[in-house]
Amino acid sequence: MSGVGTNQERGVRTLSLDAPDTRNALSASLVRELTAALTASARDDDVRAVVLTHTGTTFCAGADLREPPAPDDVVRLLRLLVELPLPVVARVTGHVRAGGLGLLAACDVAAASTAATFALTEVRIGVAPAIVSLPLLPRTDPRALARFCLTGERFDAAEAVRLGLLTAAGDDVDAVLAPVLDGLRRAAPQALAETKRLLTARVLEAFDRDAADLTALSARLFSSPPAREGMTAFLERRDPAWVL
Repeated sequence: MSGVGTNQERGVRTLSLDAPDTRNALSASLVRELTAALTASARDDDVRAVVLTHTGTTFCAGADLREPPAPDDVVRLLRLLVELPLPVVARVTGHVRAGGLGLLAACDVAAASTAATFALTEVRIGVAPAIVSLPLLPRTDPRALARFCLTGERFDAAEAVRLGLLTAAGDDVDAVLAPVLDGLRRAAPQALAETKRLLTARVLEAFDRDAADLTALSARLFSSPPAREGMTAFLERRDPAWVL
C-alpha cells in the first residue's frame, strides 16, 4: 500500500515516501499523494520548508512497473518540486534508482548517508532517462553523468556529490542537514521564495523547452518491444534478451 507520511516540527514539514514493500517506487497513486502533499504544504503559512525522505532501505526505486504513473503526472510532480515557493530538502538514507534521481535533482538541497547508492538503470530495461533528465541535466556535470546514464552502473554518495546530484553526504545525514534546516528557519519566507525563484530559473527553462518532447519520448519508449522485454526480464529476475 503506497502512501506519504507527514510530520512537522518548528516550521519544517517532513514528507516520507512510505511504500517500503515496493521500495517506494513511483506508482500512479504515490505520485498523486506526493503531489497533493506538496501542494498542501505550499498553501500552509506555518510551513517554512519541506523535507522529502523515506521509510525502508530505498528512497525511491524509480517507476513502479506494475502500476506505472502517466508521464505527464511525473513531469507535473517534478516541476512542482522545482516551482514550490518553499525550499525542498531531500534526506536520503537508502538507495536511489532511475526516477528517484529525478526527485533528488528537483529538490533544492539533497543530502544522503554514505551507505546510499545510486543508479540510472533505465537503459537496462530498454528505455531512457527522458523525464528524469529535465531537472537532472541542468544541475549536474553532463560529462561525468554520461557514463552512468549509458551504463546503468551503481555509484556511491561521494560520486553523487561530485556529479552535483547531492549537496552533501555523511555518515549521519541528520547531522549534515542540521545547519541547513537551522538556516532555513532563520530566513524570511518571502526571501526564501524569491531566492528559490532565482536559483531554479535555468531548471524551469528546461521544463518549458523540453517537457513535451521528453514526455512523448518516454511514452514511446515504455510502449516499445524492447521495453516490454526489459520490464518482463526485470520482474522475472533474469537478463533481457539483448545482454551479451
